[in-house]
Amino acid sequence: MYSPTPADWNEANRAHWDERVPLHIAGDFYDLDAFRAGQDPLRDFELAEVGEVGNRSLLHLQCHIGLDTLSWARHGAARVVGLDFSEPAVDLARGLARDLGLGPDRAAFVAADVYDAAAAVPDPSYDIVYTGGGALCWLPDIGRWARTAASLVAPGGFLYLAEFHPLTDVLDDATGSRIVHDYFARDAWIEERAGSYAAEGAEFTHGRRVEWQHPVGEVVSALAAAGLRIEFLHEHDVSLFRRFGNFERRDGYFRFPEGRPRIPLMYSIRARKD
Repeated sequence: MYSPTPADWNEANRAHWDERVPLHIAGDFYDLDAFRAGQDPLRDFELAEVGEVGNRSLLHLQCHIGLDTLSWARHGAARVVGLDFSEPAVDLARGLARDLGLGPDRAAFVAADVYDAAAAVPDPSYDIVYTGGGALCWLPDIGRWARTAASLVAPGGFLYLAEFHPLTDVLDDATGSRIVHDYFARDAWIEERAGSYAAEGAEFTHGRRVEWQHPVGEVVSALAAAGLRIEFLHEHDVSLFRRFGNFERRDGYFRFPEGRPRIPLMYSIRARKD
């Protein structure tokens, strides 16, 4: 339900994500054994839109357990740094880096709030700042996020965001065919329910979560106001998890059934610092 932002929103979300870590690694969604063996979790459109990362530094904000972060190192990034506010997630990411033979000079992970990233990460700026996949909904102030992220982009570098489309947040969970929520709502959405995208039906001790909707226009405007030049905004008709009950899995993505009119399920932005 919509509600004014509670004072403990960050603590509640951190406790929830700390509890998600063992549940997520126990399931098949992340499949750590396959990842260690070389499976690449990065999406084809991300690889195409980010482009060549060889000899570049990359910062991944809100990296969770670091699979995407480490995948960019596998693709040739000279140095990757992942930041997440969950200590258990960061501990696991560090362990995965060791498993892959990547020392802190190639892959480092920092436990800190994303709003504090500029003071927490080891380098003053990065060629690529990468984020998304369910990151922005946990933040109340998108302008502050954009200013923080933009401050970490090196001159000539860019920010790349691949995120779930906020249109999906206003549709019914069963079929995604009815508008049931307000696209322009600014209050927090507070709920407590079982399960997550990577652990369907799991029961949580800390199940309360606080989220916010951020329309695409708000995100683009925040990045532009932070001094970044928008190079593109793309929309995609695929999702990374079963967002609606009628989704089918095809070609490695979740989609609406064949013949169903399509809507944007994800979007991606590349914004450069000139």
